[in-house]
Amino acid sequence: MIKTIHIDGFKSIVSQPLDLGRINCFIGANGVGKSNILEAIGVLGAAASGKVDDESLLRRGVRPGVPRLYKTSFESVTVPGHIGLSAESTRDASYKVSLLNPLENPDPAWSFKTERLVEGDIEIVSDGVRNKRNLTPSAGLAALKAVEIDRDSGAADLMERLQNFAIYSPNTPTLRAMISDPQSRNPLGLAGGRLAEAFAEFRKQVLEPDDDLMDSVYELVDWVADIQTTSSAGSLLSPSVARTQVVLKFTDRFMRKSRNTLTAYDASEGALYVLFCAILCISPHAPKIFAIDNLDQALNPRLVGRLTAKLSDWLARGESGRQLLFTAHNPAVLDGLDLEATDTRLFAVERNSDGHTVIRRIELNPELAKLHATYPLSRLWMMGNLGAMPNV
Repeated sequence: MIKTIHIDGFKSIVSQPLDLGRINCFIGANGVGKSNILEAIGVLGAAASGKVDDESLLRRGVRPGVPRLYKTSFESVTVPGHIGLSAESTRDASYKVSLLNPLENPDPAWSFKTERLVEGDIEIVSDGVRNKRNLTPSAGLAALKAVEIDRDSGAADLMERLQNFAIYSPNTPTLRAMISDPQSRNPLGLAGGRLAEAFAEFRKQVLEPDDDLMDSVYELVDWVADIQTTSSAGSLLSPSVARTQVVLKFTDRFMRKSRNTLTAYDASEGALYVLFCAILCISPHAPKIFAIDNLDQALNPRLVGRLTAKLSDWLARGESGRQLLFTAHNPAVLDGLDLEATDTRLFAVERNSDGHTVIRRIELNPELAKLHATYPLSRLWMMGNLGAMPNV
């Protein structure tokens, strides 16, 4: 797993370390920089793939931006010449990069100032190599070297995790297959595209051989008797509704058997979001580390709490060492987190008096544990005991 991320000079983040677990929840007021944290990792992932330009950033769910917006800009801090990003894994591998692009007349792609890939005592790519070779400034060397090293090594694992990292921001029209996903990936697009196709494969390969896991997913959608996919949805959809080749088909356990099937177009959006999260957490084709921006959107408070409580088990059933980062605003999300588990992390994201984004891990210290014995975490957040609240 990736255990540490360090961000220097990116947007509102002047310099912040981030110690990750398996589940990582970020809470805070609007505008404090929660999405900036996810996007910084996306930029690092693009660098690990060898190119940092608009195309590579969009593919990872990062909003493209000009250098004057990407580089930190505060009255109290000198504008940095570069953006510095690094990641360290639990397998003693690390990747570090600094990226350049002028504020005036910026280039389409960012240049690599320095780049370092290390495993243990072995330097696979060192800081000085770029200066000694006639390399294209906008092309990363570590991405080329990663192809040559042992695929089972810690360095290869770290690079693969970074390269495949993506920020998912699902929306209801895309989950319903009413509109196409601008960033289609396997198994799911960044906006929720390919949900029906992904579920068909997910059900066959993962759910059908494991009844307990199927029940774990289905019990979050209490009105569902079964979920299938079909390529013949003519009798279930209006002719005016756009459709994909494969369509989700929900069986409602309360309706008459002759008329108890719904497609994703008519089904509860909450059911679609639950399937989306389950597939990303468990599918063998999902990234080893990924982020979901606004995990709690469109979900009932109790449902989102139950969903959050299942994430750890789902991730453990998926790829070894799979990690999830997500942002949330609904306090009920916190009630599904077990802060006593070492692999579950809750972070308060705030801006200090200078406006810099600050990341603070919330742990159950004796004082907070005493309060938690009386009040759920959601209540403690609303009462102000956790911080991460707006000054309004």
